[in-house]
Amino acid sequence: MSAPVLTDRNALALHRARAARGPAFFLLEEAAYEIQERLASVNRTFTAPVLVGGFHDFWRGALPQARLITDAPVLDLEPGAQDAVIHAMALHWADDPVGQMVQAFRALKPDGLFLALLFGGQTLHELRASLAEAEAEITGGLSPRVLPMAEIRDLGGLLQRAGFALPVADSFTRTVAYRDLFHLISDLRAMGETNALASRLRRPTRRAVFLRAAEIYAQNFPAEGGRIRATFEVICLTGWTPHESQQKPLRPGSAAARLSDALNATEHRLP
Repeated sequence: MSAPVLTDRNALALHRARAARGPAFFLLEEAAYEIQERLASVNRTFTAPVLVGGFHDFWRGALPQARLITDAPVLDLEPGAQDAVIHAMALHWADDPVGQMVQAFRALKPDGLFLALLFGGQTLHELRASLAEAEAEITGGLSPRVLPMAEIRDLGGLLQRAGFALPVADSFTRTVAYRDLFHLISDLRAMGETNALASRLRRPTRRAVFLRAAEIYAQNFPAEGGRIRATFEVICLTGWTPHESQQKPLRPGSAAARLSDALNATEHRLP
């Protein structure tokens, strides 16, 4: 059974091509720095890394050692050929994120690294709430406008479902101040992150909706200097393909000391 279609891939490609002509890549730059820092902390030289994502011109400069492939539903990967797969700021657009992870898992050698950065569930929550309230107030209905993004606890579970050992999920948040809602939307366009949902409204939205959303946004999410704030949550996922050299959890009952002794506490047996 195939995954439901979330993303219009043609629209996403057009949005990315438009963004590349006048980009606002400050979040990609932060992601690239984070990737470089995490790779350096591993203390290993990767000889066959692959980077999955859009904006290859940007990533070619940021990670010149990596082979670049597009985040298509079927990834251009060979089984057991890579020692690292980096999914760079694109997994939130995947119709089947666990399927992308499984493909990466199969492409990795034993003890290979999977590292993914993507937008998380707190991203643009202010914009989502403001647009929903304005549209319901003016049109009496709602249409999909902001990409639904996964929460960190759910994404950590997907790593395990894909088969990865030593799974870790953490995140960082950036709050950005904008002049108004229209300034924010302009920046999202320059990031290639505007609405590419397959279920999006296919006719122009009434301008009154955006004007009202701008008012609601300014009232509910103000920043200093009469500006508005926008939240971007970036989730970082790390997992390894299993290998005998990796740490293993102890077998239940194999502890050499009692926890009550370490805590200097009285142990009470359950009836």
